[in-house]
Amino acid sequence: MEPIPNDLILEIFSRLPAKSVIGFRTLSKHWASMLRSPVFTELFLTRSSNRPRLLFAAERNGLLCFPDLWLSKDASPVICNPTTGMYESLPDLMRYKNARGFLGFDPIGKQFKVLSEAYPFSDQREHHEILTLGTEELSWRSNIISCPAYDRSLSEGICINGVLYYLAQTLGVPSCVIICFDVRSEEFKYFDAGCFNDQLDDTSGLILVNYEGKLSGINWKYGQAGERRTVELRMWVLEDAEKHEWVKYVYTLPENEVLDSCDFSVAGVTTRGDIVLCMKYTCKPFYVFYFNPERNTLQSVEIQDFGANLEAVENCGRVYAFVNHVEDLRVNKGKQLKSSISQVKHLCSCCNKVSQPDYHYQKA
Repeated sequence: MEPIPNDLILEIFSRLPAKSVIGFRTLSKHWASMLRSPVFTELFLTRSSNRPRLLFAAERNGLLCFPDLWLSKDASPVICNPTTGMYESLPDLMRYKNARGFLGFDPIGKQFKVLSEAYPFSDQREHHEILTLGTEELSWRSNIISCPAYDRSLSEGICINGVLYYLAQTLGVPSCVIICFDVRSEEFKYFDAGCFNDQLDDTSGLILVNYEGKLSGINWKYGQAGERRTVELRMWVLEDAEKHEWVKYVYTLPENEVLDSCDFSVAGVTTRGDIVLCMKYTCKPFYVFYFNPERNTLQSVEIQDFGANLEAVENCGRVYAFVNHVEDLRVNKGKQLKSSISQVKHLCSCCNKVSQPDYHYQKA
């Protein structure tokens, strides 16, 4: 009997869940070498990109998983891969202030970089430090190309086609701008985003998203129609990136008994254009919602066993959802992340393309 060609073996394994692949790596040195090879890792990522899913992170004993977050001067940043369960503590920041971290991805060089922003600000060259992941020795460096001066960042970041975007407030007269960080060249730019000025008093509900390939911002507000609570989504889309022209859309969500009675947050947008809303806290039953602006439809999807599996979370745990999660098997030299929370059965998956692979920045 002829042996099965390695190319065919890799093709078969690339279609398996990441958990199964990781298990097969332990069978022998040959399997481990083959399933850790750059060829297979890239093939698996390509396959996984065609079947992205929702990733959930729940708060437990102060451990949170974020794409970016604030760090106190005594905290240590950590990078982790939720697929492999590996994590690595990053070097201490060269700062004496609090900081906020953003994670960006360069699709050309296939590199992740962490951008750290100090707060409160002083000299603008001291504001930011950059770290490239996957290097022999992880180290922070101050960016040589100065960032435009601004007072503070107002939103989480989103990386689209190798550019990291986040909302910021200008110095002096308060006004909103979008800061753009090119992950590959490490150059900063900015442009006006005065359409968000009305949100300066409360940007906690504002999220930047990739809507059909365009940078957009979404927030929501509650209203009242008789005895029923109404939900209004407001979305600003950067329709003309060259002229920096924003177009505002307002949608009143269709009536939904579950959504009308729960606290939720906007998780992001699928590449099909569905806006994803997620319950803020663990409960049973637990739902996510898909709103399609073009069809004005709202679909609720129950995540089965979510409440049961997360009963170990003390009290009512905060839940964070990440849209278009793609499994990535790249191995770093970190430690194995241990969890007392059993795996959640993610029953709703989105057949969309990935915005960036699945590393996350979290607090140690």
